[in-house]
Amino acid sequence: MTAVPSARAPSAKSFRVIAKTFSVIGDGRAGGAFSRALTQVGWTLVAVHRRGNRSPRAVSLAASNVDLLLLTVPDRVVSETARMIQPGTAAVAHVAGSLPLSALAPHQRVASIHPLMSLPDADRGAARLLDRCTFATDGDPIADLVVADLGGIAVHVEDRQRPLYHATACVASNHLVALCGQIERLASSLGVPIEAYWKLMTTTLTNVGEDGAARALTGPAARGDWETIEGHLANLPERERHAYCALGEQAAILAGRDWPE
Repeated sequence: MTAVPSARAPSAKSFRVIAKTFSVIGDGRAGGAFSRALTQVGWTLVAVHRRGNRSPRAVSLAASNVDLLLLTVPDRVVSETARMIQPGTAAVAHVAGSLPLSALAPHQRVASIHPLMSLPDADRGAARLLDRCTFATDGDPIADLVVADLGGIAVHVEDRQRPLYHATACVASNHLVALCGQIERLASSLGVPIEAYWKLMTTTLTNVGEDGAARALTGPAARGDWETIEGHLANLPERERHAYCALGEQAAILAGRDWPE
């Protein structure tokens, strides 16, 4: 994977772009975030087609009258939506992290532009897209132009790398949120303010960013203190033990230790 600094925007001659016009299919969080962010940096939004209103005629017109047609629909319907669009002059791009470019068949100009960022709603999502966001791109060079205009960092991720790239993103985001859910459940019976645990997590992530995961690791698995871990397991609710053991084993591996059977 190769990072493309945002300050080095590709030459306009590499694109069949006239006026930086775009349309969006999908009016959810991602569609709203991209619409707001791109218009803030000089792109012209021609139309937003809602998920329930994707008539072949409307989408065909969108593909003919813009430089970029951005599909921000759920991953499971990207291919179906792409097939509804009559091929035109627009570059057709999806924002799915796991899907290959072939999901956009039968179009000739295809691209992927996946933001490595959570987009909770249109307004906060747009702000995050404009805040030096990293994007996984591939395909038509218009993808890198979009990223450059957003002030982001383009990292080229090929089709064969997509599943692992997306799995890593899920671990970093979705699994972290699931872990936060476990912390909320455990903390609720203690009377300790949940904010105290969020602060612990925030400072830990700061340590990881500054020193790397191995050096940031603390706690009983890092020390090989198995008696303390046994005490944890004895007092954890049964449904919480599997996750504790799975992540405890990962901590032991990081520390170069063997997790006890």
